[in-house]
Amino acid sequence: MKGDKEMTVKQISVFLENKPGKLAEFVELLRSHGIDMRALSLAEASDFGIARVIVDDPEKAHRVLKEAGSIASVTPVIAISVSDTPGALYEMLEAMREGDINIEYTYAFTTRKDQGAYMVFRVADKSIDEAVKLLEKHGIKIVAQEDIYKL
Repeated sequence: MKGDKEMTVKQISVFLENKPGKLAEFVELLRSHGIDMRALSLAEASDFGIARVIVDDPEKAHRVLKEAGSIASVTPVIAISVSDTPGALYEMLEAMREGDINIEYTYAFTTRKDQGAYMVFRVADKSIDEAVKLLEKHGIKIVAQEDIYKL
């Protein structure tokens, strides 16, 4: 933790049937409750997919999804700011390799407020604190949960 900021971001993961219209239903549910998505990743499987989203209000999103009968969970992930320069992502990856930390998955998003991009990545729960320390050691800007709300 840096100061009082939580250095991970709450990601909502939802199982969605791999059928036409299911992603639209999911997005409509969030929209109808005034929940704004910051990032979306969709992984496919034969019958089900996993939608991973970063939203402006993860607690509300999780509650709304549970009330709607969805299988949803909240997972801590690390978000970093990445400049739009060659090798910027490599610095983060090299920091993880230095610590022998495996990245389970990652995805990116941009906003209208910044010129760069943001990367979201998941490491094992036991490796989160070490990953945050390594990223800070390498001067990589970590995006805290409260910063996500402002994007």
